[in-house]
Amino acid sequence: MAQFVVDYVKPKSLVLDVGSYDVNGTYKPLFEHCSYVGLDIEAGPNVDVVSQDHYSYPFPDASFDVVISGQCLEHSYYPWKIIKEMGRMVKSNGMTCIIAPWQYEIHRHPVDCFRILPDGMTRMMEDAGFKVLSCITNKNDCCGIGTK
Repeated sequence: MAQFVVDYVKPKSLVLDVGSYDVNGTYKPLFEHCSYVGLDIEAGPNVDVVSQDHYSYPFPDASFDVVISGQCLEHSYYPWKIIKEMGRMVKSNGMTCIIAPWQYEIHRHPVDCFRILPDGMTRMMEDAGFKVLSCITNKNDCCGIGTK
């Protein structure tokens, strides 16, 4: 995520972090030069907005310059719905960065449903209307970067 910020995020961007609840740290410090909004389905640390619906968020279409999500999708029964909603909320020419494990131990919070590989990440992002700029893996994670 840090490299994504350096490469793609402009100062003063309006950033939405989907699945922002602070379990083991947050991405918020990376976005100090931006306006950051943390969204999750449960109130808690680093959550500014709580959504009552897991797959429909309380923001208008094309509201954010940047929409990110890290270590959230594996805890959803329908990760493709979350990515589609991210695509709805990002502005035209806006950016997204999605990080999810492609291999990792089971870690329920409260469920742990998926591991996502580059082909799956690319397909879900394209289906949500993103032009995928890169989709790579490291030791444990798959990272997709795209634009609208």
